[in-house]
Amino acid sequence: MPRLHCYWDPYIRDKTLEGQETARKRGKTIGGAGVTDDDMLSMALHLRDQEMSRRDIAKRLVITTGKKKGQHPSPATVMRMLREHDEQTAVASAA
Repeated sequence: MPRLHCYWDPYIRDKTLEGQETARKRGKTIGGAGVTDDDMLSMALHLRDQEMSRRDIAKRLVITTGKKKGQHPSPATVMRMLREHDEQTAVASAA
């Protein structure tokens, strides 16, 4: 299938962003369901304190709910979960 002329690419992107903004205004969430919970976070923090890599942490964690129940989260999910926790902790300690 031939690629569309580059003239249309910004148009498609703009229409997509408009649609996402409209959906958010209506209360719709964009993206997949979250797979992390407080128990997973506390275990990840414990394992990080033992200086384990994100990949090893992800192998030890198990998703407990949803369509991916029983699977392991990706290392990127572990990184995101720990980063968000660290940012929230930094904001709370600064206040």
